[in-house]
Amino acid sequence: MINIKHFLQNFYFPLIQDKTKQPWDVITDLENIIINRISMLNTDYKIENNIAIHKTALIEKNVTIKAPAIIEKNCFIGANAYLRNGIYLAENVKIGASCEIKSSCIFNNSAIAHFNFIGDSVIGQKVNFEAGSITANHYNERKEKRIFVTYNGIIIDTKTEKFGSLVGDNSKIGANAVLSPGTILEANSIVKRLELIEQVK
Repeated sequence: MINIKHFLQNFYFPLIQDKTKQPWDVITDLENIIINRISMLNTDYKIENNIAIHKTALIEKNVTIKAPAIIEKNCFIGANAYLRNGIYLAENVKIGASCEIKSSCIFNNSAIAHFNFIGDSVIGQKVNFEAGSITANHYNERKEKRIFVTYNGIIIDTKTEKFGSLVGDNSKIGANAVLSPGTILEANSIVKRLELIEQVK
């Protein structure tokens, strides 16, 4: 089993009481987790239709945010970004122009450059995705769509067809790199520009 705190040192997501919860389980239940959390937020947030945005967050023009979502302190979301299906952005997260973020948690001080896709993923602190890099979340090309992950030499069945990546703290993902569905990256990982990560063939 995967202990998320091994990858994210300060994993603190409120309302996740079960510390054995697997990253794909967090993603599967993310919308409910966020909705429950929103009910506990204070007046530092503008809350409307299950979207909570901290008063210090900066959101540029033509950004689309679909409920549920929590945008924490000092976040920045660039023009034409599209956030949907359960979004949690922790403090000081930067989302560049024209990114799409779907069903994902991105933790403190991480940056997603521009023209990126982050799908069904858990992204640690101080992670940097250069332009055009993506976390793929679905096997379009396979007859068997279920996603498996490799951890410590063991193949784990996630029992889901939608899971992107678990990216550990301080990792760097180069421009136009692709993390295939089910990618697990330890803290301080470096993925080169144009590199394809595919842990389960």
